[in-house]
Amino acid sequence: MGSAQSKMPEPAVGEKLAERLHALKVKESSRELEKGYVYIDGQDPPRYSPASQTVSISITEEWEKELLQDPKNRLALSALSSNAATSILTQRSTTISDTQNFNIQIPLEGAPITNQRSSGRCWLFAATNVFRVAVMRKHNLKEFELSQAYLFFWDKLEKANYFLEQILDTVSEDLEGRLVQRLLSQPVGDGGQWDMVANLVEKYGLVPQALYPDSFNAMNSSAMASLITTKLREDALELRQLASESITPKAALSGVKEKMLREIHLILTLMLGPPPNPSKDFTWDYYDKNDKFHSVQTTPLKFAAELSSSEGVRACAGTDVHELFSLINDPRNKYGELLSVDRLGNVFGARGITYVNVDMDTIKTACISMLKSGLPIFFGSDVGKFSNSSSGIMDTGLIDYELGFNIRLGLKKAQRLMTGESAMTHAMVLTAVHVVD
Repeated sequence: MGSAQSKMPEPAVGEKLAERLHALKVKESSRELEKGYVYIDGQDPPRYSPASQTVSISITEEWEKELLQDPKNRLALSALSSNAATSILTQRSTTISDTQNFNIQIPLEGAPITNQRSSGRCWLFAATNVFRVAVMRKHNLKEFELSQAYLFFWDKLEKANYFLEQILDTVSEDLEGRLVQRLLSQPVGDGGQWDMVANLVEKYGLVPQALYPDSFNAMNSSAMASLITTKLREDALELRQLASESITPKAALSGVKEKMLREIHLILTLMLGPPPNPSKDFTWDYYDKNDKFHSVQTTPLKFAAELSSSEGVRACAGTDVHELFSLINDPRNKYGELLSVDRLGNVFGARGITYVNVDMDTIKTACISMLKSGLPIFFGSDVGKFSNSSSGIMDTGLIDYELGFNIRLGLKKAQRLMTGESAMTHAMVLTAVHVVD
């Protein structure tokens, strides 16, 4: 309200105002009926009616009536409401054609079959299954397994340190910003990449599984991961606070971070068990495939280094497994380029996480060449979609969703990656392929 006193309008003015208001009311009512929305002169109307912003019960009744008039949909209702959709919609022709017969197969796959149990250590199992083939050939073994828990222990500790370093490096970033929130979302996840394995093996080496077997918490890692995650998030807030205070010397920050890492080390030691020292000798007794007894005394670092020895390289058909690198097919980016992921890693200051981006024909050619040389292949894929674990089939033609729901799933790979629909969710090992000329 203004400072001047209000007064009644003159009769003529009042009549004109009444006519104007009436006209506006009629105009608005007409537009509401015709368009389903109200807009103010000078502004663009909305692109769609507000009525479409809500779920209409009457319209859904019409949809349901029309849907169930089709006998095919009534049959689908009966089948899909009582069974798994993936089972009902499995293409029989695909299961028949996808046989487990291969005309190219490595001579030594390695045994026994390994099991990551209820943990996210697939990448460590896949990598050690690649390494163990070289060890088995070198030592003439029938069965052998490397310790995944050994690498798991050191990976957790290294990731904790890596996370805290990232927190210190992002002190100037907003706590609620996307970057810091992304770091806080998963400080020490179980998952990893090939380059992370390479970093761990280079720094800590390898040990036989018999010398550092899985503990309960290695096989069931969620409780330990939850505890460490909670502790590190708490530590992150403390570090950010201290680092933001100008009176805090760098030496003090270093001491606080070391104390935090020591607490993580305590958790890991009590839940996984004390691991072998990378530089101290261990004794490994074993029988080869001819039942001949052997006793080896070495360190984890020396044991891993054997794979790069002339004898180890010969056992792998001239390949040093420590020099392997990753190929990737990412159609969002130009082929022939080296890709990386910002702030992804485990061992701080070590080898970065990189991939050479190539087309699928190049990946297929490389895989076939490696298998022909007798080398297993570490690979990551999006597992769980268009797959059947009981039959061991992964095929995009396995499940016909269009048949069951009359919908088409048409995202290209680049689009799936851009929208988060697809990602590398599981690591495994390729040991065979069937090539049709």
